[in-house]
Amino acid sequence: MPEPASDSRPKIRIRDLHKSFGPKKVLCGVEIDVKAGESLVVIGGSGTGKSVLLKHVVGLLKPDSGTVEVDGEAVEKLGNKAITEFRRKFGMAFQEGALFDSMTVWQNVAFPLQRLTDKSRDEIDARVHECLGLVRLEGVAEKLPSQLSGGMRRRVGFARSVAHSPEILLFDEPTSGLDPVTTALIDEVILDLNDRVKATTITITHDMASAFRIGDRVAMLYQGKIIADAAPEEFRKLDDPRVQQFIKGEAEGPLTEEATQKVGAARAKPVESP
Repeated sequence: MPEPASDSRPKIRIRDLHKSFGPKKVLCGVEIDVKAGESLVVIGGSGTGKSVLLKHVVGLLKPDSGTVEVDGEAVEKLGNKAITEFRRKFGMAFQEGALFDSMTVWQNVAFPLQRLTDKSRDEIDARVHECLGLVRLEGVAEKLPSQLSGGMRRRVGFARSVAHSPEILLFDEPTSGLDPVTTALIDEVILDLNDRVKATTITITHDMASAFRIGDRVAMLYQGKIIADAAPEEFRKLDDPRVQQFIKGEAEGPLTEEATQKVGAARAKPVESP
């Protein structure tokens, strides 16, 4: 087994990562490090490959070339048995919580503990209630997901993701579709989890307010590469027009021009005769 990440080695190291699906190039040489205990937020437009990047980190996808290392171990080289053990390092929370609708909140949060640990029923019960307390959801253990609001379901997903005490947390659009008040609450919960769990965290989001609240660093993925990577206050001041257009949510700028050019090229492409 690899040794824990040292101060001189990043927890996660990504180098020259490439991934295509058919003719579509999604990742084109991504390079970035994440230190142990750090919270990295990755931003970028829809379809830029943010979720694809996360799937490489957890070993759900293999790169066409390049490498992802976690604790010095190349993820793409792990065999089936090793990758199963490797994934125990991770807790992942999806956009809608990805809860089991037929299970109660208690059963959802207990699920990874029952699968990945040999804890007793009483130990599992104590941990479930502890995790629900971490995400400010005391008193909902016996409810079904359908009885909860969207924000509450997200938080149940968070509780489940940390239940087995993972080293790395991955959040995929945790505030997507939520109102500003619920978004702020979700951000506070993520900050609390980062502080209490002491995990290394990667979050992908379109929400710049959330990105600046929860990130120690913010990185922007564009055309398959990381084009900017800085602490929030420094990131705000970057003079790259693509970064500034994304931060400000402006309709006009280089990101819009590129999208328009792609649409024009697609329309201009000749149609082959049958």
